[in-house]
Amino acid sequence: QVQLVESGGGLVQAGGSLRLSCAASERTFSNYAIGWFRQAPGKERGFVGYIDWSGTSTYYADSVKGRFTISRDNAKNTVYLQMNSLKPEDTAVYYCAAGRLRSPNSSDYNYWGQGTQVTVSS
Repeated sequence: QVQLVESGGGLVQAGGSLRLSCAASERTFSNYAIGWFRQAPGKERGFVGYIDWSGTSTYYADSVKGRFTISRDNAKNTVYLQMNSLKPEDTAVYYCAAGRLRSPNSSDYNYWGQGTQVTVSS
C-alpha cells in the first residue's frame, strides 16, 4: 500500500508560481507512474499531468501545457508539480495519485493523496 501526502498548496496571485510536492511512504514508489489531478468547486476531478516511473516521460493537459512541469526524485520518494504563470482558473484542490500505468484516466490510479488547496487570486 502506497500512502501519498501532498504539500505546498496555498494562496498566490495570478501570474505567480507554486511548487507542490507528493511524498510517498514506500520505496516501491519508484515502480509507479504518478498522476496529478485537480478538482475545482462544483466540477469533476480533472487530469493535470503524469510522469512515468523513471521520470523520463511526462504528459500534460492542454490547459496547463507550457506552464506546469512534473518531475520526480525517486531517491526522496517525491514527485513535484511546478506551476508557473498561474491563473484564477487553476484554483482547485490538487491530488497526486500512483498507478502502474501512465494514464490521463483517474480510474487507472490505485492510490491517492488527500489533496492540497491551491487558490489563485486575480
